Amino acid sequence: MADLFATLDVLVESCPIVIDRAKGSTHPVHDDVVYPVDYGYLDGTTSGDGDGIDVFRGSAEGTGVVGVTISVDLGKRDAEVKVLLDCSPAEVDAIRALAVDRLDVGAIVVLRQP
Repeated sequence: MADLFATLDVLVESCPIVIDRAKGSTHPVHDDVVYPVDYGYLDGTTSGDGDGIDVFRGSAEGTGVVGVTISVDLGKRDAEVKVLLDCSPAEVDAIRALAVDRLDVGAIVVLRQP
């Protein structure tokens, strides 16, 4: 697992982050769901859905990659990994609530171990 996070560190350092949903904005499909942190993608990357690798960017600047969410969406018939970048423990909890409880996708949060 350490190799995964070390590789993500390199990827995040080498790609600009494009924020397309700022903290406080609503989900494009579920208008009752509000993003607890900035959400976007790593420019110049490709994930399983053909778009850039998704990133949740929190306010704990300098903490780096603290974890990932892994989800399987039966409606879209895809699986995705989303990077948790610069997220505080409270922000990780809010992202977990968003991904696991609110968006109704099979999701888990995997945190980086010290």
